Amino acid sequence: MLPRIVVAGNGQLGQMLQQAGAPIQLEVMPVDPNADVQLELRADDVITVEIEHWSDSVSGLQLKQHPNFRNKVALHMVIDRQRQKSLLDRLQVPTSPWLSLEGDDLQAQLESVGERVIVKRRRGGYDGRGQWRWQKGNQPEAEWAGECIAEAMIPFSHEVSLVGARNAAGEKVFYPLTCNWHQDGILRASIAGLPIPAEQQRDAEAWLGRIMDDEGYIGVMAMECFVVDGKLLVNELAPRVHNSGHWTQEGASTSQFELHLRALAGLPLITPEVSGVSVMYNLLGRNWKPEWLSVQGAHVHWYGKEIRPGRKVGHVNICRPDVPTLAESLQALGAQLDEEDSVVAEWALAQLAS
Repeated sequence: MLPRIVVAGNGQLGQMLQQAGAPIQLEVMPVDPNADVQLELRADDVITVEIEHWSDSVSGLQLKQHPNFRNKVALHMVIDRQRQKSLLDRLQVPTSPWLSLEGDDLQAQLESVGERVIVKRRRGGYDGRGQWRWQKGNQPEAEWAGECIAEAMIPFSHEVSLVGARNAAGEKVFYPLTCNWHQDGILRASIAGLPIPAEQQRDAEAWLGRIMDDEGYIGVMAMECFVVDGKLLVNELAPRVHNSGHWTQEGASTSQFELHLRALAGLPLITPEVSGVSVMYNLLGRNWKPEWLSVQGAHVHWYGKEIRPGRKVGHVNICRPDVPTLAESLQALGAQLDEEDSVVAEWALAQLAS
């Protein structure tokens, strides 16, 4: 008898987990962890997350206290950036120089990290929120003390991410490293299937595997990295399915969502086969056009959210057999995009040509 998977969070990730469970007859129930209602949970339910933070509401406490709440220790370590960075240091996973901002002499602390620094809230904040850029000569904010970490700004060439999964037996599988483009802290697009240096893939798998083993992690975890002179530096971890893995819905034999469910439910964990080359393009604060479905290889995933500026309301996956055919589809899509969105197609085409 397969367990029911209860997802703490009822946004787009919970929705896509539910969709992935349907073909394999696995019941997935996304819930609002911030609600003040008593959830009808079963003793054999397995609890997973699509968000890392929620309140101690009636529902929230019920989820946290359930005996089958998976990855409680890993969530504790990862949701606080100070603890996350300390974990990476302990496991000898390379990151940018950093420190936790404490006390009064913030200027000296920041200067000890570097002349240009990124200040991040220890908890919360995503898509560029809760982050500040500081450089030598600027006045630090007093509120940063005790609330933030500081990281040296890294002159990276590009960003990549690795999505992997681990089951209760310790078996692990990984997707290929994915090339990502962020704008104002928000992921705009990802490309998978391009040639990746074997050393980068090997190192990334070793580090993420070490992290998941250390925390006894079950399910999908993502690791974002900077590429500096051909080497990887880990930026952040996400203990859940991840935006940069959305391309796997059409670009791999098993999506990250199904892989996460397989690991949680004790179903066979197999290495996904990747077909061709894929682009994932986030739709931010705009409607999509039905005409996009005329683009060969395009698949639109719409979240049903209220449209607000900068909000992720959907994504488009374009999956083609090879680089030339993907370039054709990107050009066709680009011709239908306005100027603000066409930069995504331009970026992706530039990566294909490099």
